[in-house]
Amino acid sequence: MDAPAGQLSLSTRLAVNGDLPPWAAVIACVLVLVSLGVLVVHELRRRERGGVAIVASGVLALLALLLAVVRPVRIAARESVIGAKVVVLTDTSRSMALPEEPSGKTTRHDVGARALAELAKQSKDARLLALGFGEGAPTPVASKDGEATAPSAPRSDLTSALRALAASAEERPQAVVVVSDGRLDDPAEGASPENLAALGKELKVPIHAIATTRQGPPDASVRRVSAAGAAVAHVPLPLSVEVGCSGGLSCDELTVTARELREDGPPALLATGLSHLKDGKGTVDLSVTLERAGARIIEIAITPPSGDTVPENDRRLLTFVVARERVRVLHVAGRPTNDVRALRQWLKSDASVDVVAFFILRTQSDNPNARQEDLSLIPFPVDELFTEHLPSFDAVVLQDFDAQPYGLEKHLPQLSRYVRSGGGLIMVGGQNSFVAGGYAGTPLAEVLPVSLDDSPGATAADVAPITPAWTEDGRTAPLLAPLREVASEELPQMPGANILGDVRAGGLVLWSHPTRTTRTGAPMPILAIGDQGDGRSIALGIDGAWQLEFSQLGARTSGRGYGAMWDGLLGWLMRDPRFEPGQLDLTSPCVAGEPARLRVRAPDGGRDASGGSAREMVVELRRLDARSGEPDAAPLKVEVPRHAPGATGTVEVTLPPLPAGGYTARLKLGPGPTTRRDFACEAGGDEWADSRPDPDRLRALAAATGGSFRWANDDLALPFPKPAVVSAERHVVPLAPPWSWTLAAAVLLGVHWFTRRRSGLS
Repeated sequence: MDAPAGQLSLSTRLAVNGDLPPWAAVIACVLVLVSLGVLVVHELRRRERGGVAIVASGVLALLALLLAVVRPVRIAARESVIGAKVVVLTDTSRSMALPEEPSGKTTRHDVGARALAELAKQSKDARLLALGFGEGAPTPVASKDGEATAPSAPRSDLTSALRALAASAEERPQAVVVVSDGRLDDPAEGASPENLAALGKELKVPIHAIATTRQGPPDASVRRVSAAGAAVAHVPLPLSVEVGCSGGLSCDELTVTARELREDGPPALLATGLSHLKDGKGTVDLSVTLERAGARIIEIAITPPSGDTVPENDRRLLTFVVARERVRVLHVAGRPTNDVRALRQWLKSDASVDVVAFFILRTQSDNPNARQEDLSLIPFPVDELFTEHLPSFDAVVLQDFDAQPYGLEKHLPQLSRYVRSGGGLIMVGGQNSFVAGGYAGTPLAEVLPVSLDDSPGATAADVAPITPAWTEDGRTAPLLAPLREVASEELPQMPGANILGDVRAGGLVLWSHPTRTTRTGAPMPILAIGDQGDGRSIALGIDGAWQLEFSQLGARTSGRGYGAMWDGLLGWLMRDPRFEPGQLDLTSPCVAGEPARLRVRAPDGGRDASGGSAREMVVELRRLDARSGEPDAAPLKVEVPRHAPGATGTVEVTLPPLPAGGYTARLKLGPGPTTRRDFACEAGGDEWADSRPDPDRLRALAAATGGSFRWANDDLALPFPKPAVVSAERHVVPLAPPWSWTLAAAVLLGVHWFTRRRSGLS
């Protein structure tokens, strides 16, 4: 809202000649007045004859002399009155969307809009420019179509808005008005008067303040959550939670809980505590341990008291990007073959991997005929590993290992749940793997990316030497890119393979058998990957991968192919972005009820391995905290626009407005595994965490900068600077020629002298 300038009007006035300095005109007037005083008082007191004539002629002579000095002119001008420019900064942060009254029909934003309209009526002589401030530089409060901008800014940064005005090349304002509830992020609560005064010094103008809200609603909330350090998998993370009660609620203590939102089941309780409140505020320290790396959604919630009118801030949904200090791998092998020794050596040589390895050389039924304390080979601690310590591992590698003789069979359901809840599983081939190891038909087989034939007499292995064949998906898979860089598509001959079935839904075959097929006629998988719930699994149906290091190919590549292969496999299992088929990111934090934008990137532009038609890209959105049967529990699918032929890069997808909650987005590129991104949508976020208004901060700001403070429902006639007069056209005409004024002064002075002489005065 920018008020127009006044209309042009014609005005005429008298003025002194422009070549006379103002100080000279003032001195001339003062001297004339003094002379008149002396003349009148002196001549009239003498009471001689002709006194009145002497005074009259003297007055005329002095006035003529003054006119000869100032030489008056007539000025005719077309002028317009320009009101003072006043910038009105309206708070557009989300705190202005809080209800102003219990019914919720009126918000603080509505009160501010009414105050802005009333201010415009009361300040018709000023040019009001209404801008909204939130984060960064201020912006117009109305969109191009004239609709008012909804309060959606994640912060209320008044300091940045004022600095942007001071740095702008446009006309400087002569006054600033701030319309807000006072709940500002910057200047912070408790800012000193000196810091507040500095805000007005850059603009050198007063800052007036209009407060929209006198009292906050009855509300208990989670005001702030701070973490001590970064989140690391398997390491306790201390959290400090600040809670508060305001608006007349009575809260002596509040129960605080921390839960992790998971896709594979209900939220998992991580910690709970009791906060004792004093003066409406309290804190509680919690310690949470997150077992899985990546983006994890943590819910911090309170049990609200009766009468709470803002339930949206009773919980905070926080996204923690959990890092790994080291990748913890449990490597269980049945016997020390060449392939087992090569993998164990590679795991131990990688400083980023913390490996716990077991060679099972002795079953529980073996009788060594010796005392337990004399044995150097301890029994395999299967119960401890797969009950107590299993969640602490990031990945489990089962290599040439028979589950039945070692008591692992009863733990296979637990191992299956471990994978679906976010763990990683790699099964490597050998004489006791897959069907040969008795895994067909078990719960563990359900989380492998390939099916296993559990029919009686099913073939377990093919001992004929093979050279695995690359599939089209294998040639473009990022996780095998390190191997392709080292060895191109050359693979060594390997001693046989385990018999594997068709790839499961959501799985992808990277290597296949050159001749053998599955029951459906498809090439038999050799290397396959797949998603399993929240986790991932890999099936490598050979025990000759060590040939990548010890073979003619290994000699030519200095043995680097073996490590390159496992670096990609383990990295993909741990969701390393380098090995993901695509990337998902939010362009900005998700706000409940507002559309969110998701940035999607596919390394190959979303095209198939041959560079032909683009593969279908779909983002599947699922709510993590939705209850079964609720409308939000059903997944939402959003199709990603396809790239043009030969194009690569990113595509932005607009998600529909989402209710508050935790979400997982999965990018599906064709039939293979997905790329996952978890995120949270909050109603209000930080801006709603503390619903109390802060008019005292606005009052202090106005006082420190020389401005005025008003309530939104008060008289809003603020003391703005007076309008300026601007001439568009100006004509200056002398009232008479300069010589005429001089002649008149000379004549009248002569008359005055003659009159004095006639009366006998010298």
